[in-house]
Amino acid sequence: MTQTVHVPRPRQATSVATPVPDVLRRRLSPPVLDPYAWPAALLVTLLAGLLRLNNLAHPPGKIFDETYYATDAHWLWEKGFEWNEKDNTAGYVVHPPLGKWLIGLGEQVLGYNEAGWRLATAVFGTLSVLLLTRIAMRLFGSMVLGCAAGLLLAFDGMHFVLSRSALLDVFLMFFVLAAFGALLRDRDQRRARWLRFVEDGGDPAVRGRAARPPHAVPWWRLATAVLLGCALAVKWSALAFVPVFVLLILWWEIGARRGVGVRRPIRDTLLDETGWLLSGLPFMLGVYLTSWSGWLSTDGGWGRHWLRDSGQEEPAFWGALRNLWNYHEQAYGSHQAITTATNPHTYQSAGEWAPIQWLLLGRPVLFYRSEAPGCGAERCMADVLMLGTPILWWSFLPALGAAIWFGIARRDWRAAAVLAMAGAALIPWFFYPERTMFAFYALPALPFLILAVVYVLGAIMTSPPGRPPDANRQFTGAIVAGAYVLLVVVAFAYFHPLYAGESIPYDDWGRRLLLGDRWM
Repeated sequence: MTQTVHVPRPRQATSVATPVPDVLRRRLSPPVLDPYAWPAALLVTLLAGLLRLNNLAHPPGKIFDETYYATDAHWLWEKGFEWNEKDNTAGYVVHPPLGKWLIGLGEQVLGYNEAGWRLATAVFGTLSVLLLTRIAMRLFGSMVLGCAAGLLLAFDGMHFVLSRSALLDVFLMFFVLAAFGALLRDRDQRRARWLRFVEDGGDPAVRGRAARPPHAVPWWRLATAVLLGCALAVKWSALAFVPVFVLLILWWEIGARRGVGVRRPIRDTLLDETGWLLSGLPFMLGVYLTSWSGWLSTDGGWGRHWLRDSGQEEPAFWGALRNLWNYHEQAYGSHQAITTATNPHTYQSAGEWAPIQWLLLGRPVLFYRSEAPGCGAERCMADVLMLGTPILWWSFLPALGAAIWFGIARRDWRAAAVLAMAGAALIPWFFYPERTMFAFYALPALPFLILAVVYVLGAIMTSPPGRPPDANRQFTGAIVAGAYVLLVVVAFAYFHPLYAGESIPYDDWGRRLLLGDRWM
């Protein structure tokens, strides 16, 4: 008789918490900020807000492109689409509507007047200071460096002028910066998941699904897609940032997986993350189309019934989208046709080297000028000159070079991320040398240029990785950083009359035009 032997089934392995090396824990853990970080950031933001909201209705009337955007914003809220008052017909415009919806929101709050159409840009400009302060704190793990970044933005002349003018560029900069901040939060969240996985006994080196943390919705990554959609709904130039965001997501995820010992980090990242990357597209497209809701839900917008008017069949839903596509084709053609030969402008930037000229303040843009008396002198001048604070802007090129040096020497991901974002804002414009361009096209790059400056200041203050802290170096670096920020504040105060349209004696006005005719 054969005896049946019952072999006990092996017990399933249970995860056991294992100690995590300190170096790995430091790489994967989010920065621990000072408990006073939020109050400090809010104080910097309050200062920026007071500067931007003070006497917001001055100068009177519509200055520079407020002629277009403040008017378009008014009609968007009245009719749902832009309107040409002169011809009493639907208005044809080449920028998406979101920025004008926001300008119009301010007009709804304070009325169709100077304060009303400038309110939204002042609010978003102020909030961008808060964003940059918090992003820098998180990026560098330092309350001091974060406040330095916020102060540099708060006391920049270009940012100040555009925060007090009803143009679109502040909104574009805000949404791009907010998207970058959301992506930083996604990075921290994803790395924290890997840290918990390893702490709980997970083994990233094994094969299969067990080598990865449980599935979780990357909400911050989806928020990034929404914010990029908002940026695109302000200006199409935001499209240049999309591939940079994709590369940052993949690079950071590969780095996290390689750090914890995943056997094939590149392959696994592509397999796991491609779906989430593609899932962001409907969010971006949905937000963008929502910004056109006024045009889509009404009948009077320019080209709204292009199919019908051209004798073609126009289905209710798909016909509207096809008409919108035709609108975009026309707008793209208009953008291509805006060249220095066909549309020259007194304050246009110079050709193929325009982005370099922006950093050198080679051709600022005059928004307003008046020679009306009021300064107590025989001759007075009042300007609103869109000019960056010189000490700040003239330090950008050296800071970019130094950031490249420190980033390579220290293999620092922060330098690479900041440089990639600044490059996405500036490099594409080199490929349009014949286009009529203006210095305020550089505004989306400004926060990242400031982050480059602050990164270099932080590198001066801290010892290279692997070396013990140097108190003398920290002290010297802190003095340098503090003196630099103070010089920027003093320079802003000196040029403030040119930013705010204050009436000053002619001689004082002339002394502030450091580059002579280039700044006139």
